[in-house]
Amino acid sequence: MKLTTVAIVAVDGFSPFHYSVPCILFGDGVSGEKRFDVRICAETPGILTSRDGFALNATEDFSAIARADIVVVPYWAHVLHRPPQTLLDSLVQARNHGAEIVGLCLGAFVLGYAGILDGKRAATHWEFERQFQSLFPAVGLDINALYVDDDRIITSAGTAAALDCCLYIIRQRFGSTVANQIARRMIVPPHREGGQAQYIAQPVPGNTRDARINGLIDYLQQHITEPHTLDSLAEVVSMSRRTLTRHFIKATGMSITDWLTAERLRRSQLLLEAGALLIDAVAEQVGFLSSVTYRQQFKARFGVSPAEWRKTFRTRG
Repeated sequence: MKLTTVAIVAVDGFSPFHYSVPCILFGDGVSGEKRFDVRICAETPGILTSRDGFALNATEDFSAIARADIVVVPYWAHVLHRPPQTLLDSLVQARNHGAEIVGLCLGAFVLGYAGILDGKRAATHWEFERQFQSLFPAVGLDINALYVDDDRIITSAGTAAALDCCLYIIRQRFGSTVANQIARRMIVPPHREGGQAQYIAQPVPGNTRDARINGLIDYLQQHITEPHTLDSLAEVVSMSRRTLTRHFIKATGMSITDWLTAERLRRSQLLLEAGALLIDAVAEQVGFLSSVTYRQQFKARFGVSPAEWRKTFRTRG
């Protein structure tokens, strides 16, 4: 069987975890069978060091990229710094020769700088959404996806999503049996449900520059389980409906309905993680009138069901 050549792009100051993922998954130590010919490539071959004291040996320069079947960019430390033109040109050349190009985590920025993501969908770490969209407006960023494959240009979300992405590549080339075998040996799920949304911190505004809106937020937090109408809340702060709506959006950046939903979902997460309440009871305790509505809102916001959230994040006593 002809080996699949994988060129992994290395840079000085690399992140050890980001590089270990493709090296392990495309290596033969875990799978027990050699399917890939892995080559570490750098601008200048030799020893590269990480900020953590690790070192790796790049045996080839960027010219090896154009000869690879798969090119992986696992990391890019400074997303606002344009990579060397030799690297960008090599990626374009590899793409023109039919190679599969992979940007793991912030490695997606390198693919963006090379221009090979233009007009395509992509993923990257959720914390860098604004920088990515500002730099590459022609790319359709999917901030919830763990990984995106658009015409064999594959990008992944942050850090551990590299595992999901590399397992996907193995599954596409060698089938689910091989990918599942490797996942079992790695003791990771062969496929994760949901996306980045379940890991993104989504704080609900609790304090603003508007004293009256702060008073209303305090009131809502103390009466979160009760049903509220715009009329009843306007009465609490002695405002008209229209004035209240305008002031609340200006102070928090969201409507009262959106704020209430976000706060109720946030509280439900804590209940799901900390206890064993039935899902219906959780919905009731945070103010949802219908457990069906609660499940729908939760799934829409976080990409997983309340039960799946509990399974992933529940605190063990």
